[in-house]
This record gives sequence, structure tokens and C-alpha cells, in this order.
Amino acid sequence: MKKVSLLVAAALLAPSAFAHQAGDFLVRGGAITVSPTGSGGDISGVGHLDVQNDTQLGLTFSYMLTDNWGVELLAATPFSHGVNLDGNEVAKVKHLPPSLMAQYYFGNAQSKVRPYVGAGINYTFFFDEEGRNGLKDTKVNADDSWGLAAQAGIDMAVTDNLFVNGSVWYMDIDTDVTVDTGTDVLKAKTSIDPIGLMVGLGYRF
Repeated sequence: MKKVSLLVAAALLAPSAFAHQAGDFLVRGGAITVSPTGSGGDISGVGHLDVQNDTQLGLTFSYMLTDNWGVELLAATPFSHGVNLDGNEVAKVKHLPPSLMAQYYFGNAQSKVRPYVGAGINYTFFFDEEGRNGLKDTKVNADDSWGLAAQAGIDMAVTDNLFVNGSVWYMDIDTDVTVDTGTDVLKAKTSIDPIGLMVGLGYRF
């Protein structure tokens, strides 16, 4: 906490010429935790599915169209989520949720602190689904998903080009989960709708 406070103080007091302005490329990287907030899904006669949290390396790439408007692409290392059935892990799924955002940055190009908001679209594709424990050796499939996405964040200058970043994301992710046991095919519509929290550093080119 002390280190974060020192970085914030440096951001506010440093005599740098920090600027987000038209034509700049911004690269941000850090830890991003994805926490599902949806209602999960029910498999008729079997139980309720819940998707668990995961933390990975998050990367974003932004381009400033004007001093206040930008576009951003979110990328990350693959998220791996345990899927619980009534509290017991029964599957593991991996996914990537690339999102494309239109952003608005508050303040002016010389501001050392630039809050921003964004809205756009998310495409999530699932892979390497596998049954665990009670569903071991069964075929598990999660359909890919299109949905809306929104974000809010803040950049704080450390040097002319280096800055500290914090952001929060919301993604609308719904998927149909199919479990093929060999004798029965079980289906559940699962609403994941995660909130992503990212903290890290950025660099302006």
C-alpha cells in the first residue's frame, strides 16, 4: 500500500510533460482478475453450475484518435475457470475474452491524471473444456459468446511516458454448456457476466 501511495504522489508532483494526445499509442499491462457475477446455470434434475474466479496477465492496446477519444483492444493470457456443480468442481474451462472499446478521456492532453470510460463489444471463445471428478471422462462443451462490454479507468503519470493504470471492466458473457455423458446429453444456459479488475503499468509511444 505504501508503494502505491508513493507512485500516486509521484504522479501528481512530477514535473513531467505527460500527455495522452492524438496519434499516441498506449500499452498497458498488469494483473487482471475476472470475477463472474452471473446467475450460473441449472442442469435439470442434476444441480446448479457456478463459475469460479481467475487471475491472469492482462494487456491493452490503445490508440488516441483525438486528445480525448481513443479505441482500445483488451487481450490477456487464457483464463482458466473451475466450474462447480452444487459446490463440487465438475469441469474446467479456458477462455479468451478479447474486447474492442471506444473510449473517452476526461481532462486535456497535458493532464497528469486522465480518468476515462469506454463501451464496446466482447467476443469470448471457450476451449480445452474437460470434465472433472463426477464428470470425468465426459464431453463438456461451452459455446462461444458475443456481448457488450464497458469499462472505467484512470491513468496517472510517473514520467513523460510511463504511467500507473487501474481499470474495471464489465462483460456480458452468456454460454450454453453441454455435457455428454455417453448415455445422456445435459444442457445449461450459463450467465457469467464477469467484472474484471486490472492494476498495472502503461507506456505511451
